[in-house]
Amino acid sequence: MTSTFHDRIAAELTDIEAQGLTKPERVIASRQGPVIQVGGRDVLNFCANNYLGLAGDQRIVDAANAASEARGAGTASVRFICGTLDIHKELERSLADYLGFEDSILFAAAFDANGGLFEPLFGAEDAIVSDSLNHASIIDGVRLCKAKRYRFATSDMDDLETQLKAARADGAREIVIATDGAFSMDGYIAKLKDIRALADRYQALIMVDDCHATGFLGPQGKGSYAHHGVEIDFLTGTFGKALGGAMGGFICATAPVVQLLKQRARPYLFSNALAPSICGASLEAIRIARGSEGDTLRTQLFANAARYRSAMTEAGFNLLPGEHPIIPVMLGDARLAQDLAARMLELGVYVIGFSFPVVPRGAARIRTQMSAAHTFEHIDAAVAAFTTAGKELGVI
Repeated sequence: MTSTFHDRIAAELTDIEAQGLTKPERVIASRQGPVIQVGGRDVLNFCANNYLGLAGDQRIVDAANAASEARGAGTASVRFICGTLDIHKELERSLADYLGFEDSILFAAAFDANGGLFEPLFGAEDAIVSDSLNHASIIDGVRLCKAKRYRFATSDMDDLETQLKAARADGAREIVIATDGAFSMDGYIAKLKDIRALADRYQALIMVDDCHATGFLGPQGKGSYAHHGVEIDFLTGTFGKALGGAMGGFICATAPVVQLLKQRARPYLFSNALAPSICGASLEAIRIARGSEGDTLRTQLFANAARYRSAMTEAGFNLLPGEHPIIPVMLGDARLAQDLAARMLELGVYVIGFSFPVVPRGAARIRTQMSAAHTFEHIDAAVAAFTTAGKELGVI
């Protein structure tokens, strides 16, 4: 490699650091949970997507180990060559049944699910109308597709209708409205009732990414569409958050759509099959999530979120409004977000500062997240630490 190349990389890294945009990796030496070990000590964890608290649950670990014992570490192959196991089919059936769809297809990651959805199904004759705050994986998936692209302002139904009219006027064969079910940086839940009404009016399909909703929003935790009581056409999601916390993604749809994706979706065709351990863990997580224990965990999760929101607001912090367990503490300045996160770790609470390009410039924050595994004592201790650090740094 040339010295000029390395000089350019070094200069870019220096600039990232100068702007306070460096994203540190803090090494965890324990299972994921409400209390984790970082730097040789136990700290409270308030930034994981461990909504139901299952990532470190022994039943999930045992199910993963049992699947590995029975089917090995992996298939050493992609699904269509020599990589489809009985546990893959079992997970696809269980997932579709749980979420109320005809069929489902598994991917190595949720990013791949969004990356593989659009290109096989839609072409230059079609249109995709995408929420402006959609996850990067949706944006990248849409870019891989030749369909004409339109964007609407987040949760702005007037703007959505304007874009739907434009797509129809431009002669679109099919129109797809694409949105996060819950937006990961803000905790806003998509207005799917209103979106459903507009989709019906303009004969559009609906795609929802429910990575931050599956397992805990709506009846039995079926997701944002169930939360609003509407039907959708394509659902993407993950096993890496509420459903066990490992990795892997999926698409739920009608059986013919899933069959076509299995023939044409490139991330499915050219990636190794999901590891048996992940399938076993995910099956156990689905069993827990859809049952009465899941109801108990969801009740605790939202009670925790309400307590935390109330206490942080009373302490003087600027929170984005909402009901979701994602609760951003808004700070604006990237350096301040990093400094506050570092001070919180010193005080025994693990949180992370979010800044550009993960969030818009000037909208830096600490995104806190509740888990059903948190106790009220955990929450009160975190709020006390935030209050101390916030006063020291002039946030409150």
